[in-house]
Amino acid sequence: MSNFNLLRSEAAARKSLITVHNYDVDLDLSLAEDPTVPGFPSTTTITFAAEVPADDSAADEATEQAGTFLDFIGLSVESVVLNGTSLAVSEVVDGSRIHLPNLAAENEVVVAATAAYSSSGEGLHRFVDPADGKTYTYTQYEPADARRVFANFEQPDLKAPYTFRVTAPNGWEVASNQSVARHDVLPETGARRWDFAPTLPISTYITTVLAGPYFKVEDHFSMTFGADSAHAGQELEIPLAAYCRASLAGHFDAAEIFTVTKAGLAYFNELFDYPYPFGKYDQAFVPEYNLGAMENPGLVTFTEAYLHASRATDTAYQQRANTIMHEMAHMWFGDLVTMGWWDDLWLKESFADFMGHLAVAEATPWGPKSWVMFASRRKAWAYTQDQLPTTHPIVADIPDLEAAKANFDGITYAKGASVLKQLVAYVGQDAFIAGSREYFRTHEYSNTSLGDLLDPLSKASGRALDEWAGQWLGTSGMSTLTPDLDIDKGAVSSLTITQTAIDPVTGSEALRPHRLAVGFFKYDAGALVRSESFTIDVVGQETVVAEAVGRPSPDLVLVNDQDLSYAKVRLDAASLSTALTGVGTIADPLARSLVWSALWNATRDALLPAAVYLRTVVAHAGGEADTSLLQTLADNALSALEHYCPAPDRAGAAELLRAGVEHHLQEAAPGSDEQLIWARTLALLGRGADAVNPRSREWLAGVNVPPGLVVDGSLRWLLWQQLAARGAATVADVDAELAADTTAEHRANHCTAIAALPVAEGKAQRWQEAVAETALSNELLSATIAGFTVGDAALLEPFIEPYFLAIEDVWNGRSLEIAGRIVRGLFPLSQDLVPGTSPEHHPVVHRTDGWLAGHPAAAPGLRRMVIEQRDQLLRALRAQAAA
Repeated sequence: MSNFNLLRSEAAARKSLITVHNYDVDLDLSLAEDPTVPGFPSTTTITFAAEVPADDSAADEATEQAGTFLDFIGLSVESVVLNGTSLAVSEVVDGSRIHLPNLAAENEVVVAATAAYSSSGEGLHRFVDPADGKTYTYTQYEPADARRVFANFEQPDLKAPYTFRVTAPNGWEVASNQSVARHDVLPETGARRWDFAPTLPISTYITTVLAGPYFKVEDHFSMTFGADSAHAGQELEIPLAAYCRASLAGHFDAAEIFTVTKAGLAYFNELFDYPYPFGKYDQAFVPEYNLGAMENPGLVTFTEAYLHASRATDTAYQQRANTIMHEMAHMWFGDLVTMGWWDDLWLKESFADFMGHLAVAEATPWGPKSWVMFASRRKAWAYTQDQLPTTHPIVADIPDLEAAKANFDGITYAKGASVLKQLVAYVGQDAFIAGSREYFRTHEYSNTSLGDLLDPLSKASGRALDEWAGQWLGTSGMSTLTPDLDIDKGAVSSLTITQTAIDPVTGSEALRPHRLAVGFFKYDAGALVRSESFTIDVVGQETVVAEAVGRPSPDLVLVNDQDLSYAKVRLDAASLSTALTGVGTIADPLARSLVWSALWNATRDALLPAAVYLRTVVAHAGGEADTSLLQTLADNALSALEHYCPAPDRAGAAELLRAGVEHHLQEAAPGSDEQLIWARTLALLGRGADAVNPRSREWLAGVNVPPGLVVDGSLRWLLWQQLAARGAATVADVDAELAADTTAEHRANHCTAIAALPVAEGKAQRWQEAVAETALSNELLSATIAGFTVGDAALLEPFIEPYFLAIEDVWNGRSLEIAGRIVRGLFPLSQDLVPGTSPEHHPVVHRTDGWLAGHPAAAPGLRRMVIEQRDQLLRALRAQAAA
């Protein structure tokens, strides 16, 4: 049985026994360019103390008993030397663990091993650029994949300084958390050895190495702390660098990246009043990255999807700025002060999510658009996650690493950030920042838990926060807030906000306090404008808004106006009617976003038919000026059509949406972001059997293209994928498109197009490649799955049973990242309900229930994914039934 899954109890026992002094890690990547070489030499030297009795009488017995283990997942371990004594590898290496017996009070262990190059994005990922054949490597560890690169104590509360040494081909750029101390060519091999300065004490999961022929741009940031700072007059100098693949250099807008970076550094250093502690600040944009970004101190890694070879909307650049700020906030929340174990993952992720949006709002030109994006996109993720059967408190119970991996989710990130926004409204931003500053000063370079944060926040605000934390951080699910409005002679006679909240985990009522605003909106010259706003505290089941009595009757009531709290908001009947006919006229973009969110939640909850939602989008989205919100509406419309619209009605709904999208495309300003969003939506819509863009071939040939629309690489591939899915393109067509531009992005797009072809033999081959074979990298696997799942039910039905037969072996035989992509991506989610039948009795729901009943001992992470996919399917079928 695998011992890859470190238990929290094991980590706690190890923490109680040892204190780590220092790591020295030597990696030899000199043969990385040879694809036939599967691994690389990795030598780790660790000095650490162990708790053994001081008196001589007990020392011998205790020393026999005092032992611990290192973590390592690799190709082989060549030698283990503990305190000068060579240990028998066959006796001390057990799966992912290297046992260290008979510890002394002070210890040194040296492990020589061979680690594996990765194609899954876990550990040291190796990528060969199809554009020029150059090889690139980078690391990604969170939560526990540093052990795939070097032997270590893989848990966040055993912090230590690290010295990295890397041997790489001469001509490569090599970077790590700290600056280069020296680099020299080795005369015997011609390779270059890079030695880096020691880090400050950090956790294993945020160490990093980057190596390859990367294109590098350098800059510099400096500031002087002001007179009101605790560091008044101190000058801060931070070297900056940005990296990307050489073939992307022409698309690398490093100057814009540095502009956002400098704005963030100025903002956070002043806000937190704690000078950035990690020396340099590098940012690398890397291929086939599993995440948006990772907060490695001194060298943040990002997905290169943030670099745009094709035209991108302003929203895409805003999202990149948000991610830059999110990762930068981690330098304090997460890197300087780190959670002790993954139960308190929210301590860094919720804060970084909130702070990232706050920084974009207050330190960049996007300003208040940041909170519109937060409301329309980020919180939608939280609402979706929080309504799954697997929901959990923000402060979650994380018994092991598999559970930790699963909890990088919409609750830990977006719900947590939403609740922090509510906390700021509750205690005030000044108190929140003052408490945060004290938190950094008190716990620098150490590990914390919830209480360590609540104490300074309570002191700064003068509020006891334990009860608040229990209500918000210790419960699951969300509150639903519904207004009950009575009107008498054109004026409000009463307004009551009803709160319902059941914790789905415990089944108990879980009412929460909400500091929020209630907005009244009235028509004025054809637009819905805010006429009144009441800031109230919603407490208990019913809250009377006394201030509203006697005010003129509103056309629309919006609970949680300004988006200060986290709750599902319902519209009363009159407000719903107003929203369906006038949502696009709401002058305030944040309020407009919140009303759209209420309509989408009602659609997902089977309270509003999908066809009504689609008609509302078609009627009002054409005038939407906020492109983040517009993109959300387009995405939701496609989802509503595919999943929530009953099959008998889908053709008519698809034609309605197609005609609306075409109209908005023609009306959009030439060259505008809106035009691009509508063009891409039309291409995506055309993948389905019920809606086709008849001009796809024309656009690809440069004929009848709307003025100002550039049919560049990204849009071309959406069109080819549409044609392929409809059987209107051949393998030769898409092969020729790839041959014209063999970039990594287009190679992935080609995989999607090939997998989308509606040919049974082709689908079977793609299934084999994704499920049974292991040659596909993480990115190409996802691209293949994205195309495979496009198709009518009859074409994909033969793969339903093989899915359930394969997933446990996939989970046990593949890495967590790859297994998760397969289990989530290939679940038969797009299904139709036969009219008159029950959603619970749908054949796929029934088969899923059978698998769950027959596999009670399957890995919790696997069961969680299957349960979540079942719930998403059941939600869609219920919406179809209700329509």
